Amino acid sequence: MDTFNFLTSRPDLLSLAIEGDRIRLIAISNEFKGDIFQEFTNEITTYMFPSPSENIGGTQDFIVTSRRDIEAGNNLQFVVVSKTTEEFLGNCGLHGQGQVRKPELGIWLKKNAHGKGYGREAVHTLVNWSKNNIDFDYFIYPVDRRNTASRKIPESLDGQIVEDYQVKTPTGKILDLVVYKIPVKKQDEH
Repeated sequence: MDTFNFLTSRPDLLSLAIEGDRIRLIAISNEFKGDIFQEFTNEITTYMFPSPSENIGGTQDFIVTSRRDIEAGNNLQFVVVSKTTEEFLGNCGLHGQGQVRKPELGIWLKKNAHGKGYGREAVHTLVNWSKNNIDFDYFIYPVDRRNTASRKIPESLDGQIVEDYQVKTPTGKILDLVVYKIPVKKQDEH
């Protein structure tokens, strides 16, 4: 299985915390199981492939799988928390399974964290850290065409649409995806 190629020695990914201006990205853990289960709702997943877990066990399975993939070194799944209050805000990830040379960025935030720039900050924080720590070709960022707020994130990183297609989710939703290619520039930018 392919793993991320770290530019220096591989950090302890399961205890990794990455600081932004207002947020901190922390490797996903059981500490946030209740928050994830409660906040990953049908409304939040309107434009997403995954659906909410029907029970806390589904959330637990997601955390176990995520931590196994983090340990394997081909997926970075973080919770987003407020730097000052440690309040849970959502999840942010760099998914490299099968595509470590062009990892996929993902983000979701709980409803009351929307519209405050946390999603953009979380993705920018992860992008900047990744550019300085992992060797890869570029990021991809798939997003439903109708999700205007989320589309602004890759566009703020000079992302360009390279593909579009429709996909049916396991629950029968049709997503109208556009895939952004985000170039790698070794610089700090927020």
